[in-house]
Amino acid sequence: MSSTKTIAGFHAILARLHHYPESIKTIYIDAKRHDKRSIFLLDKINNVGCKVCHVETNRLDNMTGGMRHQGVVAICNEVKLPNDIEEILDDLQEPALLLILDGVTDPHNLGACLRTANAAGVHAVIAPRNRSASINDIVYKVSSGAADITPYIMVTNLARVLRDLKDMDVCLVGTDENAVNNIYTVNATKSMAWVLGSEGKGMRRLTRESCDYLVNIPMLGAVESLNVSVASSLCLYESVRQRNYC
Repeated sequence: MSSTKTIAGFHAILARLHHYPESIKTIYIDAKRHDKRSIFLLDKINNVGCKVCHVETNRLDNMTGGMRHQGVVAICNEVKLPNDIEEILDDLQEPALLLILDGVTDPHNLGACLRTANAAGVHAVIAPRNRSASINDIVYKVSSGAADITPYIMVTNLARVLRDLKDMDVCLVGTDENAVNNIYTVNATKSMAWVLGSEGKGMRRLTRESCDYLVNIPMLGAVESLNVSVASSLCLYESVRQRNYC
């Protein structure tokens, strides 16, 4: 039997309606909401025929444990995404684009990274199992449903996975503030993975040594570093630029 999960917020539920409407069991909407946003959502729900219940706000609060829900909550079956990186790469008809996060433990950062990764067309996000945030309600909501679409693969031995990726002709490009070259020197049109470390500590030594290239993100102002989700956005959209607009 499929396990169920609770998701909340307009973006996350609209994404689930668009990609996996059959997985939705029931959508609960605040009975007091009659604004354009809720009417738009109801129209989408009616198009796919999902069950809707209009309930009091306190019931939504109880369903989400007090997490901000915007007046809409859904009970859904879990969606199973691919979790074998080799199978994902074998099925591609285009150069691979991966994001590797070494030590991102904050769920808000992970959710933001997944949202950007999905927008940029990333085929999978990879992270070490023992020092990374896992998918939870916060990650799901911040990702605006991207956690349902872009595979997030947690691995036991990241260094070994990096070696395997290199054997599969995936170029590993790590970000390091001390690198000589910057992200705009990278050939991002070939199969590649951007590798980012945690804020403060950055990548671990073995991760850094596994990279084919190290590059920096130019910092022209007074601040010394960027949030990892912002840094991943800059890197990923350099790939988007080169692959689609050059």
